[in-house]
Amino acid sequence: MSNFVFVLDTNHKPLNPCKPGVARSLLKAGKAAVFRRFPFTIILKKEVKDNAQPMQLKIDPGSKTTGIVLLQADRVVWAAELQHRGQQVKDSLESRRSLRRGRRARKTRYRRPPKHEWSRKSKKFKSRHGREARKPVPSHRRQGWLPPSLQHRVLTTMTWVNRLRKFTQITSISMELVRFDTQLMQNAEISGVEYQQGELAGYELREYLLEKWGRQCVYCDKKDTPLEIEHIHTKSKGGSNRVSNLTLACNACNLAKGNQDIKDFLVQKPDILKRILSRAKQPLKDAAAVNSTRWALFHQLKLTRLPLEVGTGGRTKYNRLRLNLTKTHWLDAACVGAIDTLDVATRQPLIIKATGHGTRQMCGTNKHGFPIRHRSKTQIHKGFQTGDMVKAVVTLGKKVGTYVGRVMCRASGSFDISTQEGRVSGISHKYCEPIHKKDGYNYAFSSGTPHVPD
Repeated sequence: MSNFVFVLDTNHKPLNPCKPGVARSLLKAGKAAVFRRFPFTIILKKEVKDNAQPMQLKIDPGSKTTGIVLLQADRVVWAAELQHRGQQVKDSLESRRSLRRGRRARKTRYRRPPKHEWSRKSKKFKSRHGREARKPVPSHRRQGWLPPSLQHRVLTTMTWVNRLRKFTQITSISMELVRFDTQLMQNAEISGVEYQQGELAGYELREYLLEKWGRQCVYCDKKDTPLEIEHIHTKSKGGSNRVSNLTLACNACNLAKGNQDIKDFLVQKPDILKRILSRAKQPLKDAAAVNSTRWALFHQLKLTRLPLEVGTGGRTKYNRLRLNLTKTHWLDAACVGAIDTLDVATRQPLIIKATGHGTRQMCGTNKHGFPIRHRSKTQIHKGFQTGDMVKAVVTLGKKVGTYVGRVMCRASGSFDISTQEGRVSGISHKYCEPIHKKDGYNYAFSSGTPHVPD
């Protein structure tokens, strides 16, 4: 079943979301019109005085993908997976930095030489390298500063929080604040003995180890098999229960190792031994970065002045396994926080991929920084712009068929369309029909159907 459809009245007041069949009937009867394609929203042609039922927004922030779910009571009516482009932002910044440094160090005919070649008698050299220049330069980074690749995750998530608030009556927000309760794993005697020594404590520890060791056996690299918690240095020889001394192994490797010292067990495999010992005491770098992003998102969500509930990754996994749900980003979002039951009314989430708004760079360069191509100032060709969502029904030629996706425009009128199946080139603009104008995101629907108990 697809997502529910957002409904607005003629004054843009958000109403209760309806099923796709109801929206289709309203559109055929002429009582409503399409307001927005993604997320699909209709607008009624009359004013409605009834108030919409309260909705709860649940968010599961991730490193690459963030799960977003809307709940009406205990019913999931809308779901989406927001795919970030943090790595793309980082690569773009590094490329720009390398080009900039290349220009500075390049010896050209009409460029001033680097400052280390200036004459020491120069006034500018003395002013920049004198006693005053040796003073420490104050940092201009404000408190809570994040790198652009991490700040991008916060901004895109908040963009969709604000968009959804325009289309539905959101009265509360739940988010997964921290991935792991690291204090609980290091010391189980902090507070709340029933919580820390119950089932939830085990889920916190297991989920951390699964993320840290790549969800596979560290000795034989076997995947998709039941994994057991293994002590790197056995307890019988002084090993502790600290998380830095724990790893994951399959049953066969766990039995084969027994109470042997890990150096004796892996004496024939020095590469694996070195990898395990080096990773054992390393913190989970990705988890640390995501945790810092979640805190920044938490402070941004507090500015909405809506009631905000938080939970941990261990509790999310506990709820998901208890409800027998498949591990996906949007189902993890539905399991955030304290829940008893869950009615999943949708099984096909909207896939939202952040693509950005293009670049202002007019000159393309090769890896050495030399220009190889130039862009035209004209961005709109034949009424289309790169990034628009289009539907092309091709009736003639070698590429007969229907294609829906993001378009890449050319001045010649021969476009490329990026679909879920791949990229299709050489589609004439005459066959293209606009669906959704460029807004920095690409949209698609999940093809797989997760396991949801009836």
